[in-house]
Amino acid sequence: MPFIKIIKIVFFFVILSCQKVLAQNPINWTSDQLKDPSELATTIKSNKEVPIIFSIGPGAIIPHSKDIGMIREEQNMKKFKEQLMVLPKDTEIVVYCGCCPYEHCPNVRPAIQLLKDMKFTRYKLLDLPHNIKIDWINKGYPTGQ
Repeated sequence: MPFIKIIKIVFFFVILSCQKVLAQNPINWTSDQLKDPSELATTIKSNKEVPIIFSIGPGAIIPHSKDIGMIREEQNMKKFKEQLMVLPKDTEIVVYCGCCPYEHCPNVRPAIQLLKDMKFTRYKLLDLPHNIKIDWINKGYPTGQ
């Protein structure tokens, strides 16, 4: 009987530790590091002082955005880092994914962490809490390259 109890306890801790490993890291940006979509859309339409925009998700939908690809893939992270290396640290940068809600997105956290690690000072995450369709396309903001 004690052996079965020990097995159950071990099993419980294995399951608990697996859940922690599979869970997303906590949000690594602040609310003031979010870029309002309507503000970016207005800037794009005016074509004045448009920030460097990186699409770090499955496709570049927003005009002027550089298509990096999904950052969770090593070659795309390398591509993103190479693009950042040539920019001054005070460059205005906006990153977006839009593949899914933030809590499930495998791309935004690594991108924000890289910007932090590289000491960029003016980066923002485009505020797309649901996805690119709901938070950008359905609102009539500009699309296409």
